[in-house]
Amino acid sequence: MTDDDRTLADLDPDALGLDSSEWVNSDPIDVAELRGRVVVVETFQMLCPGCVQHGLPLASRIHRSLGDQGVVVIGLHTVFEHHDVMGPDALRAFVHEYRLPFPVAIDRPVPGRAIPSTMDRYRLQGTPSTIVADRAGRIRSVSFGQVDELKLGALLGRLLAEPAPADAPGPADGAEG
Repeated sequence: MTDDDRTLADLDPDALGLDSSEWVNSDPIDVAELRGRVVVVETFQMLCPGCVQHGLPLASRIHRSLGDQGVVVIGLHTVFEHHDVMGPDALRAFVHEYRLPFPVAIDRPVPGRAIPSTMDRYRLQGTPSTIVADRAGRIRSVSFGQVDELKLGALLGRLLAEPAPADAPGPADGAEG
């Protein structure tokens, strides 16, 4: 994992830098409401063995274990190969079959290019990739491949221990602080 001083707002002031064409497993997320929470974005492709074996199971465990403690997990289906077989209908079936418990955004395709919008913006090397943002929306980690679960857990613990920004929604607003 690498620390990164870029803020999500530097990359895109809207939707944590996610440029999605649609959402699966939830209504569209208003990420402005996520300020004050730690956000884990797990990028994946359905046909990626590392995603299916490691990235998505880890994201599901984080969602189940830390979701009530202020961590929000979002999946990002970012297709850069086999475009014809990994469309939204196939993704909906995949999300259902693998019982993914978190919202999944579909990375917006860029006409004439294999690499979708968000993947290009973050200069991701491939999938799985994991992006972690702190309560203030700063990107604190971008990693490619199988992440070390102990290091990720330690990072999430440190970020949860940091105070929420003063302007973040409080518990009365529906966000856990």
